[in-house]
Amino acid sequence: MKTSPPSKLPVALVTGSSSGIGAALAERLAAEGYLALINARSENEGARRTLEKIRAAGHQAEYAIADLSKVSEIQRMFAEIRANHGRIDVLVNNAGICPFHEWDEVTESVWDLTHSTNLKAGFFCTQEAAKLMIENKTPGRIMVISSISAIKGGTVQTHYCPTKGGQISMMNAFAVCLGKYGITCNSILPGTIETPINAEYLATGNNRANLEIQTCVGYIGLPEDVAGLVAFLAKPEARYITGGSFLVDGGELIKHL
Repeated sequence: MKTSPPSKLPVALVTGSSSGIGAALAERLAAEGYLALINARSENEGARRTLEKIRAAGHQAEYAIADLSKVSEIQRMFAEIRANHGRIDVLVNNAGICPFHEWDEVTESVWDLTHSTNLKAGFFCTQEAAKLMIENKTPGRIMVISSISAIKGGTVQTHYCPTKGGQISMMNAFAVCLGKYGITCNSILPGTIETPINAEYLATGNNRANLEIQTCVGYIGLPEDVAGLVAFLAKPEARYITGGSFLVDGGELIKHL
């Protein structure tokens, strides 16, 4: 597919950006001056809401629709990015799922879907983004939104935790491979973050209070807390930071070590 002349605006793709952390990342990067590409499996209500919110604020956003569990869809999406924008400056691998299952109830299909969405998709998105960055000699920024579950086990996450640990290992390996091109690769490990997905749970009984006391700061984080770190790592000032793993958990992990 033909490559368009590079967009005047730097381009940032945030996978899984129709709601929650992903939406906040896209909104923040757009506010920082990027053309934010909103990724979801379809132009669903959440994706439209994110797009419209960014545009209403006077910033730039477009869709990048793809089912990231399929490599062919990832390749098609990046071919369209190449054709429509000619560049990519920032990739944030945020898309992920966490279906809760006890260790003895995890099926092969649950395992495969979790690993395909969380780990395989990030690998092939990084592969495609890096190719375009190298071609354009772009000192790009690649990140993955991992989790403290990469370090801290969970009773209903035996299939999920390995994907989060794998994401960190993957970013470390890409940091070694891509550093010579000026591309940095880092992992971000959120703790409990308040999003629409867990809003009902947090509003039930003592759930919020029980989670708040797990942190050092005494409160639960917001998607914007993650977005602030992503925005910094995307800046030229962060050029010497690569292969890093950064906690955004209010001290939850260190409190329980």
